Amino acid sequence: MKDSSDRSAEKLNARKSRKIVGISLFLAFFLLFAFLGTRLLVIAVGKNVKNVNLNDRAEKLYTQTQTQTLKARRGSIYDANGNPIAEDTSTYSLYAVLDKSQRSLTGKPLYVVNKNKTASVLAKYLPITKKKALKILSPKNKHPFQVEFGSAGTNISLLTKKKIEAKKLPGIDFVQKQARLYPNGVFSSNLIGVAVSETNKKTGASNLVGQMGIEQAFNKTLSGRNGYKDAQYDVYGYKLPGKRQKEKPAKNGDNIYTTIDSRIQTLLESEMNSVQSQVHPAGMNAVLMDAKTGKIVAASQRPTFNAATLSGIGSAWTNTLTADTYEPGSTMKIFTMSASIDSGHYNGNDTYESGRYSIDGKIVPDWNPSGWGYITYNKGFALSSNVAMAHLEQQMGPKTWKKYIKRFGFLKSTNSGLPGELSGKLQFTYPIEQADSAFGQGIEVTTMQMMQALTAVSNNGTMMKPYFISKVTNSTNKKIIKKYGKQVVGHPISAQTAKAVRKHMQDVVYKSYGIGADYKIKGYRVAAKTGTAQVSNGSGGYASGDDSYLYSVAGMVPANNPRYVMFITMKQPKLTGTKTATQLLAEIFKPVITRALQNSNAKQTTVKRTMPSVAYQTTTYAKRILNEKGFNVVTIGSGDTVLKQSPSAGKSVSEQKRVFILTSKGWKMPRIIGWSKNDVEEFCSLTGLKLESTGKGYADSQSISFEKSISSGDTLKVNFE
Repeated sequence: MKDSSDRSAEKLNARKSRKIVGISLFLAFFLLFAFLGTRLLVIAVGKNVKNVNLNDRAEKLYTQTQTQTLKARRGSIYDANGNPIAEDTSTYSLYAVLDKSQRSLTGKPLYVVNKNKTASVLAKYLPITKKKALKILSPKNKHPFQVEFGSAGTNISLLTKKKIEAKKLPGIDFVQKQARLYPNGVFSSNLIGVAVSETNKKTGASNLVGQMGIEQAFNKTLSGRNGYKDAQYDVYGYKLPGKRQKEKPAKNGDNIYTTIDSRIQTLLESEMNSVQSQVHPAGMNAVLMDAKTGKIVAASQRPTFNAATLSGIGSAWTNTLTADTYEPGSTMKIFTMSASIDSGHYNGNDTYESGRYSIDGKIVPDWNPSGWGYITYNKGFALSSNVAMAHLEQQMGPKTWKKYIKRFGFLKSTNSGLPGELSGKLQFTYPIEQADSAFGQGIEVTTMQMMQALTAVSNNGTMMKPYFISKVTNSTNKKIIKKYGKQVVGHPISAQTAKAVRKHMQDVVYKSYGIGADYKIKGYRVAAKTGTAQVSNGSGGYASGDDSYLYSVAGMVPANNPRYVMFITMKQPKLTGTKTATQLLAEIFKPVITRALQNSNAKQTTVKRTMPSVAYQTTTYAKRILNEKGFNVVTIGSGDTVLKQSPSAGKSVSEQKRVFILTSKGWKMPRIIGWSKNDVEEFCSLTGLKLESTGKGYADSQSISFEKSISSGDTLKVNFE
């Protein structure tokens, strides 16, 4: 047993040990507290841990920044009178969510609940049957997240979207898409061009991008610039107070005003359609231009496309004004005659032997190989003699002739601003090639080059650059940003030469032996030159056969002091023998240039015309007859036969009055913005639509969207201002 002294010592040692442990623990806790306190102080002051800013991390954890793109509106394209040719609109695509896990915060289903009801509603408002809609809503894949409805679920108008949304169908959602509206359909489509929606691969944003014509050439001007808006929200979606919102407003695209006259353009399209339906040419081109300024009043081509539906665009991507070259044939003789007279080599009363002419062992033939015996050069031009032109080229010499070719602006771009403009070509090495170019073979030109060169003759020696834009304006404040107008690009010939050439061009039309009598217009003197050129076979030679020619005409009216120049080409028509190529081209030339001359008289009084009977006639014939009389024709439907017309036959109607023809099928809603109340009432009466209107004046809204199918009994709501 331990004695009491040992026990006392043990107790003392135990107390001592506990004291040491206690002190050690105290020191340890003190040091730890001091370290943590110091660390917290450092963090509190510096707000950084391992180079991570705690403020930023907390803000990111409990807040979220949303960037909203502010879409710029694409600028509109207008005709010469301020009527829209192309403008922005919105369409929608529809999709259906089928995933049953998709619910709102309150547990409300965000997926299609009643497929039968949903299919019935979609079939009512979309071009799809209930059976097909139900099939799409019940896919073989048992666990799809969502489904779409193909073409039936795209390009949905705002009005249709609202009607579907009003049915409150769970799981049916829409995606908005910027779209382009072309209310006139086929309307100088290749010159105006199209803009379609493209998605940026980096940002995922979609924007309208011009693909051809003015839409492409002025894409940057029309596009504007998108803006953005940044804002911060908490995890519940509420905007945080006191947070500064970053915003850069969108800049809408500028508007472009063209020089196209809608009344003339509509008539030109109608006449082109008529000729196309008769002989189905491989291609056609027609341009009407102001003779003094170079302003293009109307321009059309075939093949072309409907800009509203894009129907036919696959075969009509080329803008033949600038991006297509061809051998002009005998219309080139205008410039050969000009060069010969201007260079002092022309003696019109001298004679030559027509029919055939040998140059360096090669034969230049006339279109009449037997010729007309010995004739004067004056008569040779009116008869469109190739041999006469070959002689004129040789008299001038190739050096002088080539100088004039260049002075007239051939072999170089007109710098129109349109994409893909070509410069043309010339084969000019050998004497036979030099002679061939004098009557339009071995030289390739564009229509824009021809129009430019023709102004030198129509404008007394001063050559004007063709133009088709009059101004660019700010879409917000309407201020003019840039103006376009007449621009002199050369003086290839003298005024005396130009007048002399126009006199020879009149001989083509009015001399008994001239070959252009079909172009006579009552009340106006016409200067014209026809052309016939063989078409290349693509292998260095020429195609053979009756349908292997390009026919053309260049005309100036009135001849003594031209107001308008018109140039038309028709490539490889399938002539039936009932009409010549000249007669067919005259069917376009005469009504279009006559209408232009009538419209150009500013002091002209309102002309009253008797409404012809076109009921039960073909739609093509009816449109042509009405357009020729100066009426503004609205065709309702896609049928081949006219069922009704308004106003009725025999009624006295003002020229330029809007008249309606109703066909047997395919009724679609026209764009009525800007129509008078009388016109809208007349349209509704003819179609059987029920009109609900407010206000007076001109329509500024329509409840049935453009190109939407319509039928008798539908209700049309319109506000007039």
